[in-house]
Amino acid sequence: MSRFMDQYIRNEAEQQRAAKIDKLAASFAARAAQHDREGSFPFENFADLRKAGYLQLTVPKAYGGDEISLYEMVQAQERLAYGDGSTALGVGWHLGQILYLRTSGKWPEALFAAFCRDVVEQGAMLNVFASEASSGSPSRGGRPETTAVRTDGGWLISGRKTFSTLSPILDRFVVTAYIPEEDTVGEFLVQVNDRVSMEETWDTLGMRGTGSHDIVLDQAFAAADTRIPGKGADEGGGWYLHIPACYMGIALAARDFAVDFAANYKPSSIQGPIAELPLVQQSIGQMEAELRTARCLLYATADRWDHHEALRPELRPELGLAKYTVTHSALKVVDLAMRVVGGTSLSRTLPLERYYRDVRAGLHNPPMDNTVMQMLAATALKERQQG
Repeated sequence: MSRFMDQYIRNEAEQQRAAKIDKLAASFAARAAQHDREGSFPFENFADLRKAGYLQLTVPKAYGGDEISLYEMVQAQERLAYGDGSTALGVGWHLGQILYLRTSGKWPEALFAAFCRDVVEQGAMLNVFASEASSGSPSRGGRPETTAVRTDGGWLISGRKTFSTLSPILDRFVVTAYIPEEDTVGEFLVQVNDRVSMEETWDTLGMRGTGSHDIVLDQAFAAADTRIPGKGADEGGGWYLHIPACYMGIALAARDFAVDFAANYKPSSIQGPIAELPLVQQSIGQMEAELRTARCLLYATADRWDHHEALRPELRPELGLAKYTVTHSALKVVDLAMRVVGGTSLSRTLPLERYYRDVRAGLHNPPMDNTVMQMLAATALKERQQG
C-alpha cells in the first residue's frame, strides 16, 4: 500500500474492495472525456457497477447487501471519483440514501426490505427529487410547488423537479410534494409510469454526466402505502459524506496527473524535469498539505460517526465542516495542479480542465458554505451560553 490514496485502508477486506473499484475507475476514466463532451449519461458505467455489486454496498446484510460503514463508503466513493466524478457523484446519492434509510429507520420496514431486495436482485437504484426552480434548494426550507392530492388508493402528484440526478436510469424515486388538505410536505415513492417524463435540461459547466435533468409529474399515481411517514431517527446527516469523498477523488486524480507531468516534462530551457524546480516543488507541497489535512478530517469524521451512534445528531457541524474543508481543498488542489502543468492544462485532450470544472460543482452541493458556518457559530455560541 505505497500509494497515497491507500493511506486510510485498514485491513485486507478494504484492500480487496479497493482493488476492484480501481479497475472500475480505470474503465470509467477511459470513457469520461466523451461523456463530458457530449453531456451524455454513462449507462455502461452503471451496468458495470451493477455487475460488480457496487450498488448493494450499503444495503443491509439481512437483505443480501454488504452493509459497509460510512468510512468504507467514503473509501469507495473517493476511488470511484478518481476515474469519473460524474459517475461517482451520481451513484453516491444512491449509496448514501440507502445508508441513511438503514441508519435512520425512516421507511416502514416492509417497504425498505422490498426495495433492498430489488437492489440486490435487479440492480434497482434510488434518489430523492426535492429541488425546484421556484423554491430553490430543499436544504433551505422552501415549500415545494409540487402537489399531492388524495385519490382512490393513493395520491396524484403533479409538479416539476430540477437537479434530478440519475433520472435517465431510475425506475423509481422519492419525490417531495405539498399536501394541501394537510398543509404539510410529504414524501412519496413513485414508480416511473406514463405520467412521469424527463426533460433533458442538464447542460452544465461540470458534472455533465450525472443526468440531473428535470422530472415532470402530471398526476402521477403513488399508492397509499408508498407515502413515507415520519422523519426517522436523527443520524446527523453522515451519509452526505459521499459528496466530499467524490471531490476528494477528483482532487487526487489532479494531483497525480500534475506530479507525473512534473516528473516527466523536460523543457529545453532547463536541465532535468520541472519537478526539480523549487517553484514547482512548492506547488506540489501545497497540494500535499491541502490533501493530507482534508483527508484526515474526512476520514476521522466518518470513523467517529461510525463508532459513536449516540453522538450522531451532535456531529452535524463536524460533518458539514468536513464537506466544506474537502470541497475548498479540492478547488485549491486542482488549481495548483493546473499551474504546475501550465497552459497545456487548458487542453481538452487532457483531464485537468474537466477536473477543474467538476470540482466547482461541490460548492453547490449540500450543505452550503453559509449553512456550515452558521452551524459552527451556533455551536460555539451555545457552548458559551452553557458555560
